[in-house]
Amino acid sequence: MENNTTQQRRTYPVVSRREIEALVAEGRAIIIVDQHVLKVDGWLKYHPGGDKAIMHMVGKDATDEVNGLHSSEAVAMMAKYRIGRIEGRWRNFRPPIQGGRFRPRLEAGTKEVEGEDESGRLVVDLATPSSSDLSSRSPSPLFDTNDGGLRSREKHLVSSSVSVTSASSTEGPFEEKSSLDGMVHLDILTRKEIKLDLERYPALDQATQGAIVEKYRQLHERIKAEGLYDCDYSAYAIECTRYGIFFALMVIFLRWGWYLPSAVFLGIFWHQLVFSAHDAGHMGITHNFQIDTVIGIIIADFCGGLSIGWWKRNHNVHHIVTNSPEHDPDIEHMPFFAISHRFLSNLRSTYYERVMYYDAAAKFFISLQHYLYYVILMFGRFNLYRLSWEYVIKGQGPRKGVAAWHRYLEMVGQVFFWIWFGYGIMYKSIEGNWNRFMFLMVSHAVTAPLHVQITLSHFAMSTADLGVDESFPQKMLRTTMDVDCPTWLDFFHGGLQFQAIHHLYPRIPRHNLRKTQRLVQEFCDDVGIPYALYGFVDGNKEVIGRLADVARQAAILKKCQSVIIDGSDGQHHHHHHHHH
Repeated sequence: MENNTTQQRRTYPVVSRREIEALVAEGRAIIIVDQHVLKVDGWLKYHPGGDKAIMHMVGKDATDEVNGLHSSEAVAMMAKYRIGRIEGRWRNFRPPIQGGRFRPRLEAGTKEVEGEDESGRLVVDLATPSSSDLSSRSPSPLFDTNDGGLRSREKHLVSSSVSVTSASSTEGPFEEKSSLDGMVHLDILTRKEIKLDLERYPALDQATQGAIVEKYRQLHERIKAEGLYDCDYSAYAIECTRYGIFFALMVIFLRWGWYLPSAVFLGIFWHQLVFSAHDAGHMGITHNFQIDTVIGIIIADFCGGLSIGWWKRNHNVHHIVTNSPEHDPDIEHMPFFAISHRFLSNLRSTYYERVMYYDAAAKFFISLQHYLYYVILMFGRFNLYRLSWEYVIKGQGPRKGVAAWHRYLEMVGQVFFWIWFGYGIMYKSIEGNWNRFMFLMVSHAVTAPLHVQITLSHFAMSTADLGVDESFPQKMLRTTMDVDCPTWLDFFHGGLQFQAIHHLYPRIPRHNLRKTQRLVQEFCDDVGIPYALYGFVDGNKEVIGRLADVARQAAILKKCQSVIIDGSDGQHHHHHHHHH
């Protein structure tokens, strides 16, 4: 076997960095996995984990993401997409979906100037008119170059702030000026956030990040050796018993006409089910893609009315670009919540492919978001239905290949769910419309702790973009917190309170996450990354604090804009009228 792979390795030609850049410029989906160059255009339509997840890895070394989220069979299958190999350590480009720019090939006969900067990348000067649209679609208004290097970042910070301020003080109506002033304020906040992260976390140079990746991969081997990837089926036997008890209690109380306790137990049933669906979606049960997905569909669609396919597409992106305001759907909850000041500037979501407007509704909700947090989360499940239906009806999942048939099974599941829940329980088993309404609301509100828990792990963590040189493990630990709770409460959180560990190694079955914690803590100490661990109450305080912060920034922004429009600030007033 070993001999065979070395044979294969010899047959792949070395592909130059410039050639890869040109291929991406032509619209090819190129990723680097394990020193090999993969061209995966053909796979985008088939990918069970959705097209978006792959698009975030274009031009990057995806080795850790690929190994973290795939079975070994899937990784082996990828070999057939190889078109070449690379030598040395790969330096990431910024993917096109995140606003990266790639130079196309030049026609024959033109001499190409290599190395515009030390790494042969194009440096975009933010002051040029062509980049006036940067802030609307780039991953960060600060460095929309392909370069994560700090030197050039500093240079761009200067040029961007200079170009913004000088342009605004000489022309343009008040309206435009006010939004620019607001933007400058938000820009300063973004910079501050990045600076804080750069001080708290290991440096982004290749040597440091390379060492972190090495140790992360060694830890993966250790975890595997200790058998922590093996699923303990007895744990699922206990889970299923628990589901059965909750469902039975719901039915018994329903028969007795005790609607309130019945609704509560239905909510608890749903709340608990999701944890196993989550495992199935990550292939954490049998580690077989088809079997686990079918288990996931039965749990999510048939029993819970939610689409596992929607969840996968959404969740895989979340695992790759965690806490990125433009790219991570798990933190894109406009107009209800903004967990970063960057949402106050009409960001465009690359996931939903639309602008998340900071409009009147958003201004209202966000100014009160720290008070409304728990209230809004009580309605979270209704939004999940909407997203699930949109996914299944529009066929946003793979239309071809091994996962294409899942869509039809999900349709059956959705119909089945609304027959037993909508018709069987809500219509046939409950007397009176008021009782029906109350039953619906209570059963759905009871699942709120789940939404609290999912948001808890990320809402209070960093949303800064540190560029493309940051390693996968560092980014996960910087954007995710673990919630500390006593062992006997693990079932309530479903084991997902170990969210940081789960993000580092998504395929570890959640029953084993607590056992893995000590290893991850050692790893963090070793590489100098702070491990964020909060108690449940403290975690909640952190999140509410973050929501209040952004609400405060929204108020400052509002003031910023009204001051200029009213011209009530003498100094400003004078400054902007000198050209009339």
